Amino acid sequence: MAPTGHYCVAVTADLGSGAAETSRVVGRPLWLAGLTGAGVGLLGGLVGLGGAEFRLPFLIGLFGFVALQAVIVNKAMSLIVVMVAIPSRLLAVPFAEVACHWSIVVNLLVGSLVGAWLGASWATRMRAATLYRVLAVLLFGIAAVFAAEHVGAIPTLNLPPVAQALAGVVAGFGIGVVAAIMGVAGGELLIPTIVLLYGVDTKLAGSLSLLVSLPTMLVAFFRYSRDQAFTVLGQHPRFIAVMAGGSILGTFLGALLLGVVSEAVLVPLIVALLLISAVKVWRHA
Repeated sequence: MAPTGHYCVAVTADLGSGAAETSRVVGRPLWLAGLTGAGVGLLGGLVGLGGAEFRLPFLIGLFGFVALQAVIVNKAMSLIVVMVAIPSRLLAVPFAEVACHWSIVVNLLVGSLVGAWLGASWATRMRAATLYRVLAVLLFGIAAVFAAEHVGAIPTLNLPPVAQALAGVVAGFGIGVVAAIMGVAGGELLIPTIVLLYGVDTKLAGSLSLLVSLPTMLVAFFRYSRDQAFTVLGQHPRFIAVMAGGSILGTFLGALLLGVVSEAVLVPLIVALLLISAVKVWRHA
């Protein structure tokens, strides 16, 4: 039994061939979970994200969750953070302005809901080693998209309405798959996609992305709830509550400090962290 204020992780993951992978048992104080969540949220808040893409490598490398359990725990925390963030985000951007662009939300949801269901289904069927490598590749891809967005390498497309709608469905599907497999909200992909396809400003794109993220995450969460690995949430409620609370606090602090840290320093740092995380997660395989 873990000491008071600590928790232990001891889980197994089906490798798809009858074998099982047992994670190393890791005892960590709950304050470390809160501190890690706050740091992740702070980093995400500084760049206008929830930070789930930074949280995932810590769940695997520091806290000892195996791949699928880490994804499910990350998804649960991402869902909490997004639900808390929506009211404050809607206050920052007038609801009337968001409502005028409801068609963008619907367009992306047509693809993302399907992608989320299939992505979660694929994740539950992957061998653990394969899932680690997929997560590593996706972390690398997130780093590339993040860097491209912040150096202004993502242009705005002027597509005819039919082509734009089709592109929105395809993009939504891909984002839904990635968000489900990584357990993230998907804002790091949704925001540049909305700017690219629909030509709206970044601030409005951030609000619209939350309205796409929430139902997309709920679909993936429901699909994961049908898998045996979902029991990890019931095994570690205090850990999840403390880390999610830290993430929410860090996100708000990061938002308050937005613009204080120069992007010339922040962006290379975040890209480097994502790339290092990708390598570490790949090696877990």
